[in-house]
Amino acid sequence: MGLGGCIILIAVGAILTFATDWHMQGVNLHLVGVILMIVGLIGVTTFSSIARRRRVMVPPATTVVEEERHHTTRDGYSDGYGL
Repeated sequence: MGLGGCIILIAVGAILTFATDWHMQGVNLHLVGVILMIVGLIGVTTFSSIARRRRVMVPPATTVVEEERHHTTRDGYSDGYGL
């Protein structure tokens, strides 16, 4: 679940907790809303800690040495063989 899904869980939980007056038998909508908000907050903290770990840059352990290669083209005329 991404960051957007976590934010949606928090929003739906807040709506169920604070903005509804419905009463269903056997279901406490306020408790369901609080549970959704807690799950959303856990998801946001987990997502942010994983995303922070992914951004850490580690310098390379070995030195990269690039060699220069000289490529000469033989067109047949400049090297004396095409005469």
